[in-house]
Amino acid sequence: MLSIAAVEGLPEIASGADLGELIAARPPAGLGGFADGDVLVVAHKAVSKAEGRVRRLDDVVPGERAVALAADHGKDPRHVQVVLDETRELLRAERGVLICVTHHGFVCANAGVDASNAAAGGPDTLILLPADPDGSARALRARLRELTGARVGVVITDSFGRAWRHGQVDVAIGVAGVAPLEDWRGRADSVGRELRATWIAIADELAAAADLARGKDSRQPAVVVRGLPGRHALDDDGPGVQALLRPAAEDLFR
Repeated sequence: MLSIAAVEGLPEIASGADLGELIAARPPAGLGGFADGDVLVVAHKAVSKAEGRVRRLDDVVPGERAVALAADHGKDPRHVQVVLDETRELLRAERGVLICVTHHGFVCANAGVDASNAAAGGPDTLILLPADPDGSARALRARLRELTGARVGVVITDSFGRAWRHGQVDVAIGVAGVAPLEDWRGRADSVGRELRATWIAIADELAAAADLARGKDSRQPAVVVRGLPGRHALDDDGPGVQALLRPAAEDLFR
């Protein structure tokens, strides 16, 4: 059985905040503190704010490409410039959405740049993805081990849309201490048939499950998941989120 509980009472996260210390001081009461095998799932905005990954539109000077794209899609050219700054490759621009490959290799809308839940930064503040989400997850995991003594996994998340379905779902963008994938290819199903395509995205499933325990407007960016089968927990940090990213050569939609 999985138990999933949000961390209550976190303050607004400021640049330079010790996120690990803030979370360690507020373990979900129903779980009785952190324990080996727990997984901390954190919305990236808390991590990004702590790391100073924010941009104020007043500080942005848009270039010619940003101005042209903004005119075509009804967007603020300064916002578009920030998206371009976070983009390795622009795949498509349509209906006001820029589909980008970020410098991390994520394919997502607007390079993950978002103005929602900017809180103290105000409406003219944009929040970027962490520069190194796997590195952020590893650092947070190490800090929690230092403070609590527990060997926990960490998953950093963001909300992504899906090409074939309406709605967004939280997915992993940074992982430490959790096997991000479980490969069932070559095993047999319940009737003995060989599985040829079953490759389970454990980290993404944790991200989506944790999102059910908090509201988008609840200011509960951190969630603890307990009861993950032990085979998914790693003693070391593991391969991180890069294991989940499909190489461009295998991507049928690029």
